Amino acid sequence: MRQVGTEGLKRAVAVFASQERHALSPRVVASGNGALPVTALEFLDQVLATYRLNALNGGAGLPTRPGVVHETSFVGSGMRRSLTLAYVPSRLSMVPALWRTALPPDVVLLHTTVPRRGKVSLGIEVNVLPAAIAEARARGGLVVAQMNPRMPYTFGDGELDVDMIDVALEVDAPLSVHVAGALDEASSLIGERVAALVPEGATLQTGIGAVPDAALAGLSGRRGVRVWSEMFSDGVLALERDGVFDQDHPLTASFLLGSEELYAWVDGNERVRLRRTEVTNDPAVIARQPAMTSINTALQVDLFGQVNASRVDNRIHSGFGGATDFLVGALHAHQGQAIVALRSWHPRADVSTIVPLLEQPATSFQPSTVVTEQGVAPVWGRAEREQAEALIECAAHPSVRDELREEAHYLGLL
Repeated sequence: MRQVGTEGLKRAVAVFASQERHALSPRVVASGNGALPVTALEFLDQVLATYRLNALNGGAGLPTRPGVVHETSFVGSGMRRSLTLAYVPSRLSMVPALWRTALPPDVVLLHTTVPRRGKVSLGIEVNVLPAAIAEARARGGLVVAQMNPRMPYTFGDGELDVDMIDVALEVDAPLSVHVAGALDEASSLIGERVAALVPEGATLQTGIGAVPDAALAGLSGRRGVRVWSEMFSDGVLALERDGVFDQDHPLTASFLLGSEELYAWVDGNERVRLRRTEVTNDPAVIARQPAMTSINTALQVDLFGQVNASRVDNRIHSGFGGATDFLVGALHAHQGQAIVALRSWHPRADVSTIVPLLEQPATSFQPSTVVTEQGVAPVWGRAEREQAEALIECAAHPSVRDELREEAHYLGLL
């Protein structure tokens, strides 16, 4: 590892880019979610005239100038309105396979801890990065680290020997945080209904947002629960303090997004293990978790049990993410269940989220249960007509049930 200042970083990237095999629009894979290495990316952007920037759920701080193509399999707020967006549909567990085949990385830009005993940690964002590092090094690529003393040191697949890094730049900068807002009545009710479905000793996968937060809050008092998730936030910290979790099993995820309190708690904490995506999101591994309970949200569910969690007005809003990985894995697990939880009415768009038939491509289909503030609709194991009836009577908003019944007759479902 060669630790340099900003000018040294720019020279290292310039030398790399001047090599013939990397001269034309190299692919830069960067830490995403809450770990975007903004400072290092800024200096890299000053050197490369054109390049493809691949980051999962990239937020604020992404370069948006001509010459930069935004490429991802999960669209974040920083790419959502990009005119150059190249969305590559893929289950999250398969993104590392893309590095080996269709999307080989030339530069990997990391946001890490400062070294401890000859190692650094990828901190709150492990995800698809270990695979990207391996592929870049195998291809003679460049691995750059923005080292930050504020990044918490986490254990698992994100620990790297410093000699795996070619160039490092130390930057003292605050991390991106997510602070949960107050729960409204609908979210609280959905959370209560979801929590009632989670048995003692279950293994949990949840996302981020009001509904997952409310579901986790409803689990206070349970015992022997495990966590095997793509990510987790502060709700898991609260349950750990309440003694909900099985102390013989680590809290396992692939990345974290939460408050400064969460980051301080995970720093050097052996209870938390961040694993690479090929492990956390492998449906076969998920299926081996006892009573695997996957809790995801969605934008729409139709009367055939198809779920849209990706697209709005025929534009990509996010992507498959890990929802499909966990839905499949949970349904194959012993006593597993895949829950989709959402409001029955979208407050901003002022429309029903239970629709007759999706007009957008489906993200996934046939969860075990759909939960709204209106009730719980069982789906898996039911005939099509039973599914449709349950979604109308138990999940849909009362104001649209008559309309949905008419559409269901037209579709041959009632």
